[in-house]
Amino acid sequence: MTVEGVLYRMRVGCPWRDLPEVFGCWNSIYKRFNAWSSTNKWSRVFKALIIDPDWEWEFIDGSYVKAHQHSTGAANKKPQAIGKSRAGNTTKIHLDVDGCGLPVEFEITDGDVNDCSVAPELMAKLPDTQAIVADKGYDSECIREQIIKKGARAVIPRKRNSLKGNADMDWGLYRYRHLVENAFARLKQYRAIATRYDKLKRNYESMVAIACGYLVAIYVKCQQTLKPRRRRGKLCLSEVMTIVVGFHLVGLPDI
Repeated sequence: MTVEGVLYRMRVGCPWRDLPEVFGCWNSIYKRFNAWSSTNKWSRVFKALIIDPDWEWEFIDGSYVKAHQHSTGAANKKPQAIGKSRAGNTTKIHLDVDGCGLPVEFEITDGDVNDCSVAPELMAKLPDTQAIVADKGYDSECIREQIIKKGARAVIPRKRNSLKGNADMDWGLYRYRHLVENAFARLKQYRAIATRYDKLKRNYESMVAIACGYLVAIYVKCQQTLKPRRRRGKLCLSEVMTIVVGFHLVGLPDI
């Protein structure tokens, strides 16, 4: 029931103490979620769910998330990835998806952090690929050099004031950049992702990892092997994550 309670909170974005009693004591659920977050267990579950990704193409992008007032004021004085912007407190998700549009890696930073400053660290975690696709926000010679060193093509349009122009730009492949945008759209269907309510960075990272794992579970595990029953044309959240995440929590004792 702990996993069910965490999934419910991810979907509706309610305070922990407002969890329905059917899931058990809210404090017990939060303490277990926080303990698993401190040991990076949720991220390991997400990694365990990634089976045979399509590394032919990779798409990277960043998206802002409004930080709720409840997410501020953490007792821990360490930076919690909450930055200031015109819209107020914000956090930014830097996401990488494979050729199928499935999340494979992400980073959480302050909302005022530039995409180019995070891209090198994000790409360093990824295996070799044929092409890395991104928008103009990643137009940097340093990023292009890093992509070339990985043996890949940089499908990144240059800015309007660039002297080199876009004569060598593969616009046909660039059209598929909507895959990473679609991934963000699906992630933000969950209110605890679309708006940050967690005070600690690691807890919000865990929520994003759970949501990413859910997307991977739907497209990789459930539609191909488990095939649980559908409701109104969509896979039931509790059916999928209870089977898949619960299986990996039990089946992977080292995480």
